[in-house]
Amino acid sequence: MKKLFRRTAGFLCALFLLGPFDGAHAEEAPEVLSAQSAVLISADTASVLYEKDCKKQMSMASTTKILTALLTLEEAEQKGDPVVKITEEMVAVEGSSMGLQAGDEITLRNLSAGMLLASGNDAANAAALYLSGSQEEFAKRMNQRAAELGMKDSHFVTPSGLDDEAHYSTAYDMALLAREALKNEAFRELCSSSTYQVTFSQPEKKVSYTNHNKLLRFYDGCIGVKTGFTKKSGRCLVSAAERDGVTLIAVTLNAPDDWNDHMALLDYGFSTMKQVSFDGSDLSFELPVVGAEQEMVQVRGGCGGSVSLPVKEADQITCRVFLPVFCYAPLGEGEQVGRLQYYLGDSLVYSIPLITQKSVAVQEKKPGFWEKWFGVS
Repeated sequence: MKKLFRRTAGFLCALFLLGPFDGAHAEEAPEVLSAQSAVLISADTASVLYEKDCKKQMSMASTTKILTALLTLEEAEQKGDPVVKITEEMVAVEGSSMGLQAGDEITLRNLSAGMLLASGNDAANAAALYLSGSQEEFAKRMNQRAAELGMKDSHFVTPSGLDDEAHYSTAYDMALLAREALKNEAFRELCSSSTYQVTFSQPEKKVSYTNHNKLLRFYDGCIGVKTGFTKKSGRCLVSAAERDGVTLIAVTLNAPDDWNDHMALLDYGFSTMKQVSFDGSDLSFELPVVGAEQEMVQVRGGCGGSVSLPVKEADQITCRVFLPVFCYAPLGEGEQVGRLQYYLGDSLVYSIPLITQKSVAVQEKKPGFWEKWFGVS
């Protein structure tokens, strides 16, 4: 697509996208949480709906395995889910375990299942050593990915979440991590499973694991994500739930009553969210075309989708039109030549392509005098 310009710099229209919403029945934000640090965000936009010291750097225990499992599953997808032969070094780790033994053979995806359901430190250590050769090299990979996700206040040392003074994150950063991880279909399937059957290649066997996340069983709409606990970290929990197209992510660090904290946060969040629909099919424009038999081509917005937003923000969406000053022929029917972009303040919320409604052919060159009469070009 040719470089776009704001064809009409003054075209900034506030759009009322849905009917009025009655927020009178919205619940009050939780007044008391047991967590030292907490955050609740919308998965669609990362808007913060509630926070309590959410950028305080703290240890996060086995919620670390969200990042380890995500990197492992991405490797599995790229490499065809290779089989890992478990070594003594891989299982030489303390704490929770999925029961790996030296000599076992198991795929990366199944190691990820062991991390996310059984919280296996052995699974996390095995994946780290397989992917990077050492915990130190894998930590570099973890920190690089964390930086890419905007996790500005985090630093990873261990793949499992075992305590280390230099291993820390924040509730907000862990929410950003969960938001990214849930975009991965394999990760989402595993972390939302109450039970999962893992297949070992050697010895040939199948083992069923039960997810430590109790919210999957007693909170309606829960889709994950990961529990964590050490004496230093206390109880840590990253959860996500989905209702009526709205997905929320909650994080608590050092929360003695984490299950109730999360139910209170999620209940509050669902009471204050609404679905905002975007549809550009009613908007059309005429775009000048150079080098064509016709001077203009009609351009129309395509069908859109929806995003969940806090009620207080849902009616503040604005739309900006981006079109070139002109286009050159030829153009195909349905070709994208611009876009409608929907903003909340300066943050892009949604984008819809602007596409041509007809094809436009290049204008045929008419023969000049000499060409017409003497065949000379």
